[in-house]
Amino acid sequence: MLRPLFALLLLALTSPLLAAEVRELTWLEMVPADAPPQAVEPAPIHDLSQLADALAESGPAAMQQSPAAPVVEELDGQQVKLPGYIVPLDVTDEGRVIEFLLVPYFGACIHVPPPPSNQIVHVTTELGVLLDALYQPFWIEGPLKVEHVSSELAEVGYQMQASKIYAYELPES
Repeated sequence: MLRPLFALLLLALTSPLLAAEVRELTWLEMVPADAPPQAVEPAPIHDLSQLADALAESGPAAMQQSPAAPVVEELDGQQVKLPGYIVPLDVTDEGRVIEFLLVPYFGACIHVPPPPSNQIVHVTTELGVLLDALYQPFWIEGPLKVEHVSSELAEVGYQMQASKIYAYELPES
């Protein structure tokens, strides 16, 4: 009689610890295994006469690679941390980015065509990130939602309300 009661008590005490575990996610894990191959790196510019236009802030918007790419439904609701670069959407008067797109490589959505929609996360946060710090990659943590969002820059397959944002640092070798 005591053994089942003890096991139930132990399970009740450890369940919150298990629920709070954060999964380190990679960008490739956000693409279904059975999805058709897609480019996840920036598309090259072969006509160098267009390079200045592509790099200019006022240049024409680049076409997104796969605006309706399939997502991994099983990721919905998982607590994850994902590294990436921040593309600002909303900035406070104090210069803090509170809404942004998280993308796998620098310059995505601005200087090169946006990646497929399953390689972009729409993030909102009360924490904010200083606008001056956006040239470095960040870890973003929080509950991931599988939900389509349209922004002025790209179609997005995932959303997150970030609970933690911190600088990405390469592991020491």
